[in-house]
Amino acid sequence: MNSIKPTRYEQLIAGATSTEMILNIGPQHPSTHGVLRLEVITDGEIVREVIPHVGYLHRCFEKHAENLTYQQTIPFVDRMDYLASMNNSHAWVMGVERMLGIDKDIPKRIEYIRVLVCELNRIGSHLIALGTYGIDIGAFTPFLWCFRDREHIMNMLEWASGSRMLYNYIWVGGLFYDLPVGFEERCSEFVNYFKPKMVELNELLTGNQIFVSRTANVGILPLDVAINYGCSGPMLRASGLKWDLRRVDEYSVYPEIEFDIPTGKGEMGTIGDCWDRFKVRIDEIGQSVRIIEQCLERLQKDLKRTPDFDPRAKLPKKIIPKSQDFYIRAESPRGELGYYFITDGKTEIPKRVKARAPSFHNLSVLSEISRGILIADLIAIIGSVDIVLGELDR
Repeated sequence: MNSIKPTRYEQLIAGATSTEMILNIGPQHPSTHGVLRLEVITDGEIVREVIPHVGYLHRCFEKHAENLTYQQTIPFVDRMDYLASMNNSHAWVMGVERMLGIDKDIPKRIEYIRVLVCELNRIGSHLIALGTYGIDIGAFTPFLWCFRDREHIMNMLEWASGSRMLYNYIWVGGLFYDLPVGFEERCSEFVNYFKPKMVELNELLTGNQIFVSRTANVGILPLDVAINYGCSGPMLRASGLKWDLRRVDEYSVYPEIEFDIPTGKGEMGTIGDCWDRFKVRIDEIGQSVRIIEQCLERLQKDLKRTPDFDPRAKLPKKIIPKSQDFYIRAESPRGELGYYFITDGKTEIPKRVKARAPSFHNLSVLSEISRGILIADLIAIIGSVDIVLGELDR
């Protein structure tokens, strides 16, 4: 009878010495940012090894997608990264439109509305990342401030879509509905209100000596390690690489919009540390505000609403792409979100679907950057990764 070879993790647990302790953090723990279980081998307060265990929030997304039409799958796409569902559905819809060959036929007003709501959602997602990170470190006020400002974004997206968090707003070929009358003006009011609030948040946290001491030179992720583990988004950019799919792939109307790509510079410590990951997200919010302002300008001038504008005019009656293997990717708040389709050219239901979740790759590097640190610093590192378990388990 063949014996089953123990996994590396099993070997690590079995090899723990009498002076070491195996500690479970999660899966029911606020600092794991979801139902994540970390098996930690410690020597006193020093972390020797971190073993992440996932699978506590399995969405079965891929199997749902292989049993529903492309349009019916959008609500399930929204439930993966539930903090950025506009970005999820935007990537899915772009992939289907390119497979159908109708991606160049989408009206400019629809494309600008898509970018507008995605960037609003990106700000809302980053605000949660920053607010919860503050509370991980022990700062309660930023948590309240971030959720206060995120509430304005939630209200606007609910006004546009009818849903508070899982929107089902971006459809293949168009949108669920045009923006409500007065949306652009209200969004402009939000931008004017929000800019000084971000200055306040910066003053409260970014240069705060206690916060800097807890995050600078902690959890340093070297660029080569980030690339080898497939990290993307703020995790990768904080390690010094200017890589943003909105610029690299130039999808939707992003080539027409001016914005910068923030990267980690090691201002307070070492490039790629927890502070850099925090700072990149802070700076990205500022760039998203710039994008929103440009979208609003276009939507209020040359792409103004007209009585005959129908956001569903280009919706295909049947969605049957030709037989092919196709991969689409887009820049979600957590990094490269990708969908891989296998279609047979006969039905409206894809033969196979695979989602590439950025949280999965970003979390994979956790054990690599957590050896030899204190347990308290492990909490700081987990928060700096900004994972969403819904997309990690898909």
